[in-house]
Amino acid sequence: MLGYVTIGTNDLQRAAAFYDTLAELLETPRMMEEETFIAWGKPDGPAGIGLTKPFNGEPATVGNGVMLALHAKDPAHVDAIYAAALKAGGTDEGAPGHRGGGFYAAYFRDLDGNKLNTFCISAQ
Repeated sequence: MLGYVTIGTNDLQRAAAFYDTLAELLETPRMMEEETFIAWGKPDGPAGIGLTKPFNGEPATVGNGVMLALHAKDPAHVDAIYAAALKAGGTDEGAPGHRGGGFYAAYFRDLDGNKLNTFCISAQ
């Protein structure tokens, strides 16, 4: 159902380096790049992420209640993505762990304050 998600940034190149780090671990390359926009994804693959300077020229702001969820292969992959996000300058919003029902996740914010998680469904 979901084709892609776009989030705003106030510093495209700085934010792109953060998302390149995550995309490498997720084996998802850049698929589009313009002066004000970069997208990661695979043609005919799962939903991708677009990073953009807002079209209206106003500052990018964080969506209250908005969160991007990145699907990981297994708990070790969740741990690796979370660690890479923090190493790349992201901030902790919840360390990796089981959240119930086989849901294993970690939460963090990107350099612009957008909230993300990485998760997998696994046996506890």
